[in-house]
Amino acid sequence: MTDAPLPSTETDAAAELERLAREIAHHNVRYHTDDAPEISDAAYDALVRRNAAIEAAFPALVRADSPSRQIGAAPAAHLAKVAHARPMMSLDNAFADEEVEEFVRRVRRFLRLGDDEPVALTAEPKIDGLSCSLRYEERRLVQALTRGDGTTGEDVTANVLTIDDIPRTLPDGAPAVFEVRGEVYMEKAAFAALNQRLAAEAEASGKEARRFANPRNAAAGSLRQKDAAVTQARPLRFLAHGWGEASAVPCDTQEAIVAALRAWGFPIAGAFARCDDAAAALAVYRAIEHQRADLPFDIDGVVYKVDRLDYQQRLGSVGRAPRWAIAHKFPAERAETVLEAIDIQVGRTGKLTPVARLTPVTVGGVVVTNATLHNRDEIARLDARVGDRVLLQRAGDVIPQVVEVLPRDAERAPYVFPDHCPICHSEAVAEEGEVDVRCTGGLICPAQRLERLKHFVGRGALDIDGLGEKTLVEFVDLGWIAEPADIFRLAAHREELVGREGWQAKSVDALLAAIEARRQPDAARLLFGLGIRHIGIVTARDLLKHYVTLPKVAALADELIALRERTTAALGEEEGRLRTRLDKAIAELIGVDNIGAAVGHALADFFHEPHNRAVWDDLLAEVAPPDFRVETVASEVSGKTVVFTGTLETLSRDEAKAQAESLGAHVSGSVSKKTDLLVAGPGAGSKAKKAAELGIRVVDEAGWIAIVAASG
Repeated sequence: MTDAPLPSTETDAAAELERLAREIAHHNVRYHTDDAPEISDAAYDALVRRNAAIEAAFPALVRADSPSRQIGAAPAAHLAKVAHARPMMSLDNAFADEEVEEFVRRVRRFLRLGDDEPVALTAEPKIDGLSCSLRYEERRLVQALTRGDGTTGEDVTANVLTIDDIPRTLPDGAPAVFEVRGEVYMEKAAFAALNQRLAAEAEASGKEARRFANPRNAAAGSLRQKDAAVTQARPLRFLAHGWGEASAVPCDTQEAIVAALRAWGFPIAGAFARCDDAAAALAVYRAIEHQRADLPFDIDGVVYKVDRLDYQQRLGSVGRAPRWAIAHKFPAERAETVLEAIDIQVGRTGKLTPVARLTPVTVGGVVVTNATLHNRDEIARLDARVGDRVLLQRAGDVIPQVVEVLPRDAERAPYVFPDHCPICHSEAVAEEGEVDVRCTGGLICPAQRLERLKHFVGRGALDIDGLGEKTLVEFVDLGWIAEPADIFRLAAHREELVGREGWQAKSVDALLAAIEARRQPDAARLLFGLGIRHIGIVTARDLLKHYVTLPKVAALADELIALRERTTAALGEEEGRLRTRLDKAIAELIGVDNIGAAVGHALADFFHEPHNRAVWDDLLAEVAPPDFRVETVASEVSGKTVVFTGTLETLSRDEAKAQAESLGAHVSGSVSKKTDLLVAGPGAGSKAKKAAELGIRVVDEAGWIAIVAASG
């Protein structure tokens, strides 16, 4: 709502101000009088801010019953009404650091202070409780009032006398009349225990249990009981933060007043601090925000006050709020809204991510319409269904997430996670032991296309010079490239390309020549370039050492698909045993050392998808990779075991392993007594240490390149 455009006419503005006045007044009663709020603090703050923004744009339309002129709500009917000697004002809110800095600048402008004159502030947690004013006459507690509407409060003296934190008398030397103001609250642990006790009592009596929604409601409901004995049985606390009417003020700063309150026996917030400037106050805010979850009571922000009392007096108040104080609210952590739909987004790696589409709601000062649902398992854990009312969580700039589905008021159909990609309609599967569901469309999926094509033409795969990301984007946007085979048909667009900005005949012909040079690519590089999950260059080479040609790899995939279908069709077996048996059978069928079921499933998934089969057939119609043969040359590492570790800066790990194999070496992943050579890049770690202990030869990347060059 706060992000919506402001009304463009006075008629529209007046109508919205009327609606906001009614709505905010309703929520004031629900919060302050009934102790049963219907919306979150964040949603309420959004309404107030919207009202203020419209009033600022149309000042002539400010209503007599404007929320900006009201404090709280009328006192409850069952408690006596008493006028405050001095109004209990509300505070203006800040939601960003810049608003706090502007608050200090306003203070400077109002007081006509120079930039070099300090404006010290105090900072303290803003407890989410019920405001209360304690009146002491001749140092004895004689009256306690709630805030009420700010002018008239509710007499809760008898109930306040049951709270142990509140002194019954003030020490000698205290002013003859002094009103201490603070918050009555309930600690989080006590709140949980109270709800448990109420539930147990209701169960024992056969009545419906009443549970408080949060500690603030519990504190307010407990303090405003007709029977003080009920209040006495509730674990209420009190925290002092200021004063109202006083026959004398014993100090000249806010900090000193708070120190006096502490000396008189009143609990004071432990995080209370005096700050020399706005930057120091914001640092206190950060520290308190960090401690928020660990505090025993709920807080919803930090209150800043001008420290000098003479400045406070000069600043006075405007409307319902003092000019010398402001509440810096924390981003709202949670809010409720409706789950309108669940959409599926497909990432560049094919991962299907569910996204909740929500009825817009303000969370932490931001209107949220979408939230992540993470994955299929998270939807199942939440049992989230379209139409449900849900609880959102957002901290700072973190993407909002659904943390809870609220009690369902109607039966709704469970959400069925898709088994096909919503973009390309290819099969979507989750591998054993993984929660992520991925599209198997690969190169034909528009969501994955660019990344897959970049991989296909990249250095570790076909390594086509001149076909970088910028050029690929251009050709994809033109519709010239949609799949790998299209790369080898680019010559048909030569004349069109020569006429495009940035292209000349020479550069076009150079690109086409680089493409033609890959008409007979290395089969392992081509297989790796297709981006099949779990098939890196080393695995591709290992497969082709055994199967020799790409058509035989495709035939292997067909056998794997048939094996899976036969095995999963078997009846009467427990699922875990079935999977173990299938994985073993897949590894045996592949018959290649170091290649197991994960690669087999990936091959089967890829070739089971008709779109991928079409891409494969189309590509092999354009290129003719020769039979795969590992040509080795004699070298100083022939017949030896080589291990690579750390970061290689000029070679990929797969390329380095391929080089070692071409030199007749065996590549291992771990260091042992059988290791002959360790190639260690930066961050080698434990493998380098173990090699040193075993006396194994160690070279860096430059040393390895020298070995390769000497063998060339």
